[in-house]
Amino acid sequence: MNILDKIVADKRKEVDLKKSILSISYYEASVFFKRSTISLAKALKTSDTGIISEFKRRSPSKESINQNANVGQVAKGYEKAGACGMSVLTDIKYFGGSLEDLILARASVQLPLLRKEFIISEYQIIEAKAFGADVILLIAAILTKQEIKKFSELAKSLGLEVLLEVHNEEELHKSIVPSLDMLGVNNRNLKNFEVSLNTSKTLSQLIPDDFVKVSESGISSIDAIKELRPYGYKGFLIGENFMKTNDPGKSAQTFIKNLKTQ
Repeated sequence: MNILDKIVADKRKEVDLKKSILSISYYEASVFFKRSTISLAKALKTSDTGIISEFKRRSPSKESINQNANVGQVAKGYEKAGACGMSVLTDIKYFGGSLEDLILARASVQLPLLRKEFIISEYQIIEAKAFGADVILLIAAILTKQEIKKFSELAKSLGLEVLLEVHNEEELHKSIVPSLDMLGVNNRNLKNFEVSLNTSKTLSQLIPDDFVKVSESGISSIDAIKELRPYGYKGFLIGENFMKTNDPGKSAQTFIKNLKTQ
């Protein structure tokens, strides 16, 4: 059983438990449920940097990245740095995140917020909206084509944007539905954690122009971004590179400033 299978198996148990405790109507009563969302796709299209910065404390491949970071402070730092959006990990067991992180980030900034989660149920999409997300992540590797269609259509009906993540050509072919906004290529092989920018380069020509292209994982240098731009990428998700420093916001600010001048 690879790490992704383990995460999904645990996620199913977690969601089943939550469903037995909190009903959909509980989430629909949230003050955020009626708020107008902020478009990440639009921000990426009009940006000259395309940086989506991430908040994560740890990951299955790195036991500790930054356990003591304050999500509100980091979010403000990212906003000040000029990031286009912020990704917030909400998985507790493997990434040390939570929905509280999402709501605290929402209370701190006006940036578009992506709930980065292993979504396997419509319940989690309702939850994302209730906790102030603007965008949800769908991972093609763990969903069927029918689920991708159903989940993305539900997200759109709630005013949420959808970033769909693929790792290979097979996933990309099953994923393309009109109800997506952004297509993300994850350069990290989730089965062995190896990273290669060639994944983004190879898949770029197969992504229709209707979707904003986002490259994820392993982007730690300005050179990597410059290398990927000719392939049509507008968004670049950077997490660990900023989070492993003492001041992720400042680290993002320096990076974005250097990117603009090069």
